[in-house]
Amino acid sequence: MSDDSDLTAVIEPREVFDRVGGLPAFERLVAAFYDRVERDEVLRAMYPEDLEPGKRHLALFLAQYWGGGDVYDRVRGHPRLRRRHAPFPITPEAAGRWAQHMAAAVREQRFDAAAEALVLAYVERATPTLVNRLPGQEQVLPPGLAVLPQQPPGHVPGPPA
Repeated sequence: MSDDSDLTAVIEPREVFDRVGGLPAFERLVAAFYDRVERDEVLRAMYPEDLEPGKRHLALFLAQYWGGGDVYDRVRGHPRLRRRHAPFPITPEAAGRWAQHMAAAVREQRFDAAAEALVLAYVERATPTLVNRLPGQEQVLPPGLAVLPQQPPGHVPGPPA
């Protein structure tokens, strides 16, 4: 769907869904991404044996994010991405691999330049938020723990104020 006349076009994120071809375009994007995941030994080990439910969920999430209505919410509820990904030990390396594969899959779709730029910028912004385990950590921190105020050892919390 690439069109060089769109190189300077400015579009709103919610316009991407229709501009790239709706849900079928996101299904193709996700299929291209998962093809790469299946060949990546680090990422593949993090995914369940049956990839089909995850493919569907990701396609619906991306479609909703880019203006396709509440298609994800109707099936899965609020995305709650941090909580849904908390069980998976996502290191900076794994997040980087995710970004490389997703960016390659986006470019393969040949979206027009404006839509591609928005989607690639999202991939860049989202990648650091995926990390929930740093090298050397023995276990994943529970969601939200990193933002709790630090308390001295032995502190017993009192009733809420």
